[in-house]
Amino acid sequence: MFRKVRYYIFLRDVLILAVTAFGGPQAHIAMFLDLLVKKRGYLSEEDLIELNALCNILPGPTSTQTITAVGFKIGGPNLAYLTLLIWMVPAVTIMTIAAITISNLQEQNISIEFTRFIQPMAVGFVAFAGYKIAKKVIHSTLGFGLMIASAIVSLFFGSPYVFPIVLVAGGLITSLNYKAHAIEEKDKIKIQWGNFILWASVFVLAAALGGLTRALPVRLFENFYRNGSLIFGGGQVLIPFLYTEFVEFKQYLTSEEFLSGYALMQSLPGPVFSFCAYVGSLSMREYGVGGEIVGAISASLGIFLPGAFLIFFVIRFWDSLKKYRRVKASLEGINAVSSGMVIAAAIILFLPLEPNYLNFGITISTFLILMFTKIPSPLLIVAGLLGGIIIS
Repeated sequence: MFRKVRYYIFLRDVLILAVTAFGGPQAHIAMFLDLLVKKRGYLSEEDLIELNALCNILPGPTSTQTITAVGFKIGGPNLAYLTLLIWMVPAVTIMTIAAITISNLQEQNISIEFTRFIQPMAVGFVAFAGYKIAKKVIHSTLGFGLMIASAIVSLFFGSPYVFPIVLVAGGLITSLNYKAHAIEEKDKIKIQWGNFILWASVFVLAAALGGLTRALPVRLFENFYRNGSLIFGGGQVLIPFLYTEFVEFKQYLTSEEFLSGYALMQSLPGPVFSFCAYVGSLSMREYGVGGEIVGAISASLGIFLPGAFLIFFVIRFWDSLKKYRRVKASLEGINAVSSGMVIAAAIILFLPLEPNYLNFGITISTFLILMFTKIPSPLLIVAGLLGGIIIS
């Protein structure tokens, strides 16, 4: 009985975090420390920091994987899946409603010109994310070179299939420098393959069903599942993948719609990956509101499930794996390449905007405000929306 009560309190705390945790993974971890460690004592500070470090080097949404891993540590897979559901639902719901609203406005020939200011602001958010990631992960000339090379490749090769190749290449290049890392005494790795097999099976099954049925909800699930299996570095790194695939390659969204949705996402609490619900919803607008809801659910499940499967798989043998020097060395290249992709994304996202002084000024001002002030992102977005409504 005590255990059930404790689980209930934990899930209630997850819901509180889901509706109050603004600011992305870095801010989320601070709130996790405050509520889950200091106030509730579900785990130690060292345990939480190590879980977060592990999630940082796995593909998928960092803060989502971290809080899901906490649920796994407390109550096993069942509590972990409930944790994932409660954490993602509020933001996913809001982004789905935002997509349906924009779709309805356009069906009625009502302009979304009121989003004109938050579009260049979104570019400023992405540029700042690229700067922060680069500052955190670039520590060598090789890392800097990989970042620049990744940015160039991302700019000039528009196919979404290029990104995973570049990520793997970056990891392989820096893994050659493994001798720069200290040798640690290794334990024998004992691997339980269940969750890996589950992850791989869903990957293959989704691709096969998508190819056979050509059903858009299945293909959306496969698209997002693939992206969720390959994204290192959090929601900001996801943006170039989504923009290339759904705006440039498949043209399910316009650049204006994409930027407006991403800017709105900055004003919401919870996981940045919930932006995928917005993209999935608009991708199925031709099927009506029911189709848009199905699209949002397909995209959300696709983007969040791989990270959950992988963290459940790796968490069991991470203590042994992290002692291998090649593993440590490869992370430098993966992170450097990811930062280059985000920098390229800022440029790619700006290109469709009208190249005038106003858009340049808003983008640069947003970047500088984020760098030199502590003004919360939601306030910036609200100000941008109000300005757009007044001008419109």
